[in-house]
Amino acid sequence: MALILVADDEYFLAVMLADMLEDEGHEVQTAPNGQAALALMREARPALLITDFMMPIMTGLELAEAMHADAALADIPIILVSGAQGGIAREKPELFQAVFDKPYQRDGLLAEVERMLNGKG
Repeated sequence: MALILVADDEYFLAVMLADMLEDEGHEVQTAPNGQAALALMREARPALLITDFMMPIMTGLELAEAMHADAALADIPIILVSGAQGGIAREKPELFQAVFDKPYQRDGLLAEVERMLNGKG
């Protein structure tokens, strides 16, 4: 299965999402902010990033912009999960391939993950 990186400063949400993805057979890494996520993906390239928007140090938007500017990371699909900034992300489809508002539906998010990993994203 695929390596998926989850970036979220809300520890329990990140762990819950990681557990959901691991139950589906994926390998998951977590990071508490965009800067840590960027460092992790430069060590081990994930097949998909799922990120929160509002995080300390580097936001999900700044992370997506940094990835977009880096040729080695630019083609990694990004799903944004956000409590209030989904509208901002929806205005940037070149950065975010999907946007889910918190609280999101488990089955919908997992279906989108599988769609993206199967090259239909």
